[in-house]
Amino acid sequence: MENNEQLIHTFYISFQNKDYKGMQACYNDEATFSDPVFKDLDSKQVKAMWQMLITRAKDMTLIFSDVKADDKTGSCRWVANYMFSATGRKVKNEIVASFEFKDGKIIKHRDNFNFYKWASQALGTTGKLLGWTNFLHKKVSKNAMKNLEVFMSKL
Repeated sequence: MENNEQLIHTFYISFQNKDYKGMQACYNDEATFSDPVFKDLDSKQVKAMWQMLITRAKDMTLIFSDVKADDKTGSCRWVANYMFSATGRKVKNEIVASFEFKDGKIIKHRDNFNFYKWASQALGTTGKLLGWTNFLHKKVSKNAMKNLEVFMSKL
């Protein structure tokens, strides 16, 4: 198995085991992360984000597949099943991840998922009615970043 392919496996196995320190160790000190909710995080923020999500997750399960990597880039698919704590609603989020590597670590991580589908599950009627709007998208992102800032202030 290619080293970077093994790195992706290590990352998601750590995720499955709710081992945020193992996940954090996979990132380069200059890493960046972005997804439809958490946009343009720096290394410190992304490491704290995983810690926050893992420590708050009570019933999260995760599977990953289609891991591919070469010496510069990689990708995989993963599915997270969990209860969204703000509403108590069940979510099945299907994600495509892409990676860039530097010095044997992840330097750039991008997760892509259908925000409307996520919002419809996580937020119920509000998500179904407004999940396609920039208004709701921005509101969810702003709230997520606020939660991350509060979490980081307590570290």
